[in-house]
Amino acid sequence: MGKGRLEAFSDAVIAIILTIMVLEMKTPHGADVEALRPLFPVFLSYVLSFVYLGIYWNNHHHLFQAARQVNGHTLLANMHLLFWLSLIPFVTGWMGENHFEKMPVVFYGIVLLFAAIAYFILTQSLLAHHGRDSTLAIAIKQGFKEKVSLAVYAAAIPLAFVNSWLACALYGLVAAMWLIPDRRIEKTLNQ
Repeated sequence: MGKGRLEAFSDAVIAIILTIMVLEMKTPHGADVEALRPLFPVFLSYVLSFVYLGIYWNNHHHLFQAARQVNGHTLLANMHLLFWLSLIPFVTGWMGENHFEKMPVVFYGIVLLFAAIAYFILTQSLLAHHGRDSTLAIAIKQGFKEKVSLAVYAAAIPLAFVNSWLACALYGLVAAMWLIPDRRIEKTLNQ
């Protein structure tokens, strides 16, 4: 079956997730700059989550540029990914409102870890559908950043029990690593 509806639906869901996140940010109760100080953790968690959602949207787009079609397993795998991404506004708000206390940071990391696992499952679903010799398989054969991301999340979650700011720094490190565009799919499609 065609991939257009899946792409359009995913784009819409991610847009709604971003909208929910920004609507959860409350305006300050005061007109001076000092009124912004209590909102700094909320804004910081929003920025981190916005970056993550942007990265997922970008990579999802590239992944489906290389895919020719989808099947039922791919649809389910995509819904699995969207489920975990849909939890990002909740854990973002919880983490920001509670000034990066350990339990919200732990749950933020759990959501990031399971979103990464869901993205891996989606990728594997597409690879199984298209074959190991397909353009898609050639484009994403390395997977170094994916493995490092999973390892960092797995390390950051228990670290949050000890030092939540260090755990957040690791989450930020993964985001920074993914901000460098992954050109594998574009290179393969252009060849």
